[in-house]
Amino acid sequence: MKRSWRERPTGSLFSRLWRPWETLNPLRRRGRSINVRRTVGIRDLVASPDEIEVRPERRWRIIGGFFVLLLLLLIYRLFTLQILDYRTAVATVDANSLRVSTIPAARGLIVDRYGRPLVTNAMTTEIQLSRAEATLDPAIKGTLSVLTGVSISAINAALNNVQYNPYQPAPIMMNAPSDVVQFIKLHPSEFPGVTILSVARRSYPNGGTVGSQVLGYVGPITGAEIAAHPNQGYQTDSQIGKTGIEAFYEQYLRGHDGTQTLEVNAFGNILGVAKTTPPTSGDTVVLNIDEGLQRALDGYLAQQVLLDRKTFDPVSHRYPQAVNGAAVVLDPNTGAVLAMSSFPSYNLNSFVNGLSQKTFNSLMKVGAFNNYAIQGLYTPGSTFKLVTATAMMQTGILSPNTLVNDTGIYVVPGCLQGGHGCVFHDAETYGNGLVNLPLAITVSSDYYFYNLGYLFWIHQNKYGQTAIQNVGHQYGLDQYTNVDLPNEVVGRIDSPAVRKQLHALAPKAFPTVAWYTGDNIEMAFGQGATAITPLALADAYATFANGGTRYAPEVAAAIVNPSGKLIERYQPRVLGHVYLPPSVRGPILQGFYGAINNPRGTAYYPFHKIANFSLSQYPLGGKTGTASNAPGMEPNSLFVGFGPINHPKYVVVCVIGEGGYGANAAAPVVAEAFNYLVAHPIRPLSLKPKLTLPTTTTSTTSTVAHAGSTTTSTTSTVAHAGSTTTSPSVTKAG
Repeated sequence: MKRSWRERPTGSLFSRLWRPWETLNPLRRRGRSINVRRTVGIRDLVASPDEIEVRPERRWRIIGGFFVLLLLLLIYRLFTLQILDYRTAVATVDANSLRVSTIPAARGLIVDRYGRPLVTNAMTTEIQLSRAEATLDPAIKGTLSVLTGVSISAINAALNNVQYNPYQPAPIMMNAPSDVVQFIKLHPSEFPGVTILSVARRSYPNGGTVGSQVLGYVGPITGAEIAAHPNQGYQTDSQIGKTGIEAFYEQYLRGHDGTQTLEVNAFGNILGVAKTTPPTSGDTVVLNIDEGLQRALDGYLAQQVLLDRKTFDPVSHRYPQAVNGAAVVLDPNTGAVLAMSSFPSYNLNSFVNGLSQKTFNSLMKVGAFNNYAIQGLYTPGSTFKLVTATAMMQTGILSPNTLVNDTGIYVVPGCLQGGHGCVFHDAETYGNGLVNLPLAITVSSDYYFYNLGYLFWIHQNKYGQTAIQNVGHQYGLDQYTNVDLPNEVVGRIDSPAVRKQLHALAPKAFPTVAWYTGDNIEMAFGQGATAITPLALADAYATFANGGTRYAPEVAAAIVNPSGKLIERYQPRVLGHVYLPPSVRGPILQGFYGAINNPRGTAYYPFHKIANFSLSQYPLGGKTGTASNAPGMEPNSLFVGFGPINHPKYVVVCVIGEGGYGANAAAPVVAEAFNYLVAHPIRPLSLKPKLTLPTTTTSTTSTVAHAGSTTTSTTSTVAHAGSTTTSPSVTKAG
């Protein structure tokens, strides 16, 4: 009997669909018609309801478990965001909505020893433009250009300058005229995004020409400078001291910048100010410098250099080039720098008002940015005789009373080189006759010191090969003076070791490595490869003047905060000593006195002509120096003076590169400086400078009315009221 589908044996769906043994069985296949095709319906694929066990509770458990898992994950995520990562989340949100900009602090003042201002701050009006508004409404640039006269290309350059903070307006015009400022204030709707800001900029009460190289200037910070001052709050638009006191005391002068937290929208547009921390003005640097003396010394040096260029030299039969010069006044008892001048110079206001590339190049060409007092290397000539005379007196190689016959021509005893290197001439070929040490210094007898150089060389087994150089080292001529100014260079004293070093550095310029008797003779009177800075020379003579204590020259005296409280007081720093008992110092001092007061002295004529005070009541000592340069060049002109001679208060040095004879070019500057010092003695230091309390100035910003957005920026500022080194070439003296 044929059974229906329902009556067929039950089994799994898989077993009914897949029965390969039935297909392979020939008996079963034989019982079917080949032409009959069996169909498969839905009932073959799906079991009947009564064949499946219904279990709904399992489904609910699976679905419920899934949603419980989702809930747990949600709770964990909320816990992580609100508890574990709370600070990070808040910082992220704030970073998306807040921007912090810097409010530059007004730099501290620089005042002289009496509190008179040398560098102050002046409030100027600056016009700035919002970058966001300039992007939304480019027409504002044209409107602003027509009003201010600033070209659109210059405005675009300011807006694209990455040096400025992108969330602060870019400066378009400095020192804006009052009529332009008033027009913008009266028509704010025409100048959306334009800011009128009061800013503090450097100001120079003395016109910007007094002590320029000492004071230095400030300028925009560079990437290298930011890297050199990590974690000190500098921004890409910060100003930093570049040279002089501005650079050396940057940490005190710069102050502490304030901050301004700005609210911005998703497009970066400024919505308002959330928080402002006012800046703190920098500290005041009180200098040892006397402003009046500094001004006078600057004038004396510049005037003499220009005069020297117009004065015919009857010996060389040419006009001196007088390429550069320097002058220094020191207190020999403390090392305080009372004045320091360098020529050529520049006006500090140029860096405030803007220096054209042409002007900058011309100043660079003449070396105006060099401070030749600490960066100029000059052959010392006869001023070096202080060192040789001290070595003589310390060793006793010759008695100060021993007479030497100065014939004007010194022939090296036993010289085997013929005429070359065997004969040395005095500057005055007629000679000075019989001279002892004091008179040799007074008349600047080269012959006498030629002989000393020879004696030290032939007795090197007893006194050493570098007996003179060792004393020069004690005086600090081949060391840094440690003055509180940047970029000081170090001098050198010619010696066998120095010759080798120079030859290794520049074989063509210094081809000779060997050291002969003639080299020791040249070195003994300040020639050869010896080269020193004017400040090092002044410090050496200050050491002699005070009896043997070498102090570090100190330009700054103290640091005072804006409220007048003393922060730092710089005391004299002792660097070394030179053995100068009266028996050693006396004969040398006698020679320095004679140089100015003895009619035979090399500086007698210029001082008795220029000095407007009594040299008998205010006696001075000094030494001229005329140092030979390369053939065809005028010699360097040097003079060192100190006084009053028994209790020296001042040491004055002047050096003029290629200036000619020391008595003709350098000595008049020193004489004029003493005219000022006698008439205006240096008074005690004042550590309570008159400081004007800082004031806060708020900028006026026009409201932006474009595309439905508003950009407002309010900035407050606090303000006080108010190196290339030149080394001349040197050859043997004539």
